[in-house]
Amino acid sequence: MTHRGNIAGIHDALVHLAAELERRLDLDGNLDDVPRLIVAVDEANTTLRQLARYWETFRQKDDPTTSPAIAALEEALWAGRAARVHVIFDGWPHTTVLGGASVAHELFATVILSRFTANTWRCLAPMAGPAPKKQNPHRGRFHVVQQDSAHETQAVLMTDADVVNWLTDPEDPES
Repeated sequence: MTHRGNIAGIHDALVHLAAELERRLDLDGNLDDVPRLIVAVDEANTTLRQLARYWETFRQKDDPTTSPAIAALEEALWAGRAARVHVIFDGWPHTTVLGGASVAHELFATVILSRFTANTWRCLAPMAGPAPKKQNPHRGRFHVVQQDSAHETQAVLMTDADVVNWLTDPEDPES
């Protein structure tokens, strides 16, 4: 696992992601020995805007207008699953920055919504019908939307210590 805590690092990591995605797609589906790669983008709205501004600070006249980091993320959203690259996106996927999708819900096979507004539901889950009238007040409840259906689901509530134990010792039956 790697973590990038600043925009320059995120930019570089996404540019490397583009090269890795291309390498994986060139394998023509022979991905048996290729591990899954999970890309998590936290605070996506802010991060995408900052990436666009970062690119503008050093973009040369002949460089593409779109940040190569944003282009790489967009490509991973569109073609990543075919190469065992999966994107977890925390936040609203603004299509003004991610220019490839006409509507946000086209970018994701699975949408998980918790504490959402009716407008968010209309943008990210319109295929599942109208937003639920009332959200469940219990902690850890969310909706999983796939294709044209939504299912209310209960998350496993874990402390930080539980998560660390689970991630570092998956064979422990107590975890």
